[in-house]
This record gives sequence, structure tokens and C-alpha cells, in this order.
Amino acid sequence: MSSSTLDSFAIVQEQKLKQLLQYVNQHSPFYKELFAKNAVDVSKIETIANLSALPTTTKEDLQQRNGDFLCVDSDKIIEYASTSGTLGSPVTIALTESDLRRLTLNEYNSFVCADGSASDIYQLMLTLDRQFMAGIAYYSGLRKLGAGIIRLGPGVPSLQWETIGRLKPTGIVAVPSFILKLIQFARDNNIDINRSSVKKAICIGENIRNADFSYNILGKKITEVWDIQLYSTYASTEMQTAFTECSAGNGGHLQPDLLIVELLDDHDQQVPPNTPGEVTITTLGVEGMPLLRYKTGDICMYFDDACACGRTSLRLSSVIGRKRQMIKFKGTTLYPPALFDLLTEIEDVLDFVVEVYSNEIGMDEVLLHIVPFNTTKACDNGIRAYLQARLRVSPHVEYITYEQLKKMQDQETGRKITKFFDKRI
Repeated sequence: MSSSTLDSFAIVQEQKLKQLLQYVNQHSPFYKELFAKNAVDVSKIETIANLSALPTTTKEDLQQRNGDFLCVDSDKIIEYASTSGTLGSPVTIALTESDLRRLTLNEYNSFVCADGSASDIYQLMLTLDRQFMAGIAYYSGLRKLGAGIIRLGPGVPSLQWETIGRLKPTGIVAVPSFILKLIQFARDNNIDINRSSVKKAICIGENIRNADFSYNILGKKITEVWDIQLYSTYASTEMQTAFTECSAGNGGHLQPDLLIVELLDDHDQQVPPNTPGEVTITTLGVEGMPLLRYKTGDICMYFDDACACGRTSLRLSSVIGRKRQMIKFKGTTLYPPALFDLLTEIEDVLDFVVEVYSNEIGMDEVLLHIVPFNTTKACDNGIRAYLQARLRVSPHVEYITYEQLKKMQDQETGRKITKFFDKRI
């Protein structure tokens, strides 16, 4: 990365950071109190390096004092979005007209980064209801791009394929595990997926790559049978911004005019490149509910070398795990995404849910609820042997039916299929 590019990024970010600090100090009840409590003089925070002098904000802060983050009167709010509640109770993020324009720009930039153009038609295989910010972001970004939009929603592989055949979309926006269901439906119904109009997929909500950028099992299972370009994304409702891959597939690109990102260790110190750290974000240009040094709970690595696409912005790896979801099981550290990858890899496992709970002495225990290929002893032995070989420890296994799994996965108030239950004390 050239020093001139770094300098231009820093100048833009530092100008917006100063504006943000003055703004929240004047309008945010939460940050006014936080600054006063920690004797913070915002006028002395002039550079990105000075950020470390500021206290961090946590998910618990946002959950417990949600309304105190609001910086505008209620009559300026025109959209109420909500987090999915993956790490606790959902929180509301209120957006103004200015914030919606910023959200649109964010997703426009993301689709451009992922080689989108006005000549594309995208089939949106996701919800636009239930206060889902990403749904409205994709829709608004594609409108700004000038691309065609098919708002079909999630699920129903038969309807997805019927619409693909009829309207000929060039791209889809979907959860990767659902793409596997599309592939299976096509296989079962003699649909030649490689003769379809779809040539690319924006993958949301799940990892398709390992930390070294290679495809994980999910990414491999898709690309081994479907000649399609996959673009990984990483975002959260709170940051109101997305990290999106280009075709080089070497991490999600930061949009430096919209966000400052730090990756912090357990002592809130910035980690070096290629080192896992907690993604901590500072929003730039947000009017309704801006956030300052907000710890997302997601563990990633960052890379600051120039990308093959020519962009020089910082890039993030796929999410390695969530800090609060780390499992210590029989001396082994596990994260749910790694377990998901392993279970997806096992041919005899059709679907699953991972549960972690505390045993009688307060230690972590792992229970895998698995829909098996069949109920034979050979199938059971194969699954258990594979788990032991790959994990070096043996989690508890319970075999269930699809109907039982669906009841576990489908959360009435949630937008996502639940694959991980944390029942620890």
C-alpha cells in the first residue's frame, strides 16, 4: 500500500472522526456520560492513533442503554432496524434519511466491488421484513446501481428455480447453505445449474472461506458442482456498513470513508496484520445512532497489503469466531464456525445444530444434534470416528429427524436459521 494512499485515507478518516467526536459529545446521552466519567477531552483526539485513549463500547452497553445512543429527535427517524439477537437480546438501530442514503452508498460500493453493474439482474433470496437492515440495504444499493431486482425472499427452492428460468437473473444474494439446497433441488429435478443464467452469488450470513482465503467446505461444495463466482461479505446492523470481496477473493474490503476499524486483543490493543483480533468499529457519517470504538464480538484478521484488484484499502478475513461463543472443551478451544465446517464436510451428516452447555462442575460440554444419512451402526461409527479424528475430542451426539431439527432451528422472532445454542450458565 503506497504512503500517499494511506495518507489520503487517514486525512478523510481523521476529519470525519473529529466531526463524530464533537457530534456525539453534543447529542449522545451515552457518550456524553462516558466522556465525562473518563475525563475525555474530545478536542485532543486528532488522529486515528489517538483512538486508543478512548474507552470502548460493548454489546451490553447497546442492549442495556439502547435509547441513550440516539442523537436525534424521534421525528427525524424514518427507519427502525434491529439486530438479529445472535449474541443476546436484539437492539434497535434508528436511521434518519441521511443514514439511509449512507446505507445505500455502502451497498452500491459493495456491489461495484463484487463486479456488479447496471446490466445485472439480482435475485434476492432473503427477507426484506422483520426490521432486517441488510435486506433494505441490498435493495437500495441495487437501485442506485441501476441493476434489475427480483425480490423473491428466502426458501422455497422450487420457486427460486422457476423464477431463475423465467426472469434470467445473472446474480443471486443468498445464504451459502441455502445455495446447497438449490443445488440439491436442481440435482433431484434434472436442472442443469451450469446452463442457468446465474453466474455469481453474493454470499451473506455464513463463511465460505478459511482465514487464508481458501474455500472452506461450504465454499468447496458449491463451486465443485456450480461454475459460479462467489463473493463473501461481512457486515452487522450496528456498523451500517459492509466488507465485501472483489473477484480476487482475498478478504472483504473496508470502505474507509464510512468506517474506522480496529482489531483488538484482550487488552484493547491493536493487533498486527495476520493476527486474530476483535473487530471494533467506529462509524463515520452516521446521524441517528453513531458508534465509537464498538466491539462487535467477532474475531477476524486484517491484511493491509495491496489487493490484486488494485484497491489499497484494509481487508478483513472471514469471521474466525465470536468472542462470547468460544468453547473450551476438554482442553481444546473451539469456535462454532469451525464445527459447522467440519459437520458440513461429513457426507453422512445431512443437517445439524450445535449446543454447548455447562456440566456439573461448570466446564463446557458440546452436544451435536445431527440428522444422519441413515440410522445404521456403520453410519454412526463413521460420524463418531470422523469427529474424533478431526477434533481430537469426542462431543456428545444425538440423532434427530428433520422435523425435530426444524423445530429447533426455526426461531419465531428470528430472521436466521439457528445452528448454535449456547446454554452455558
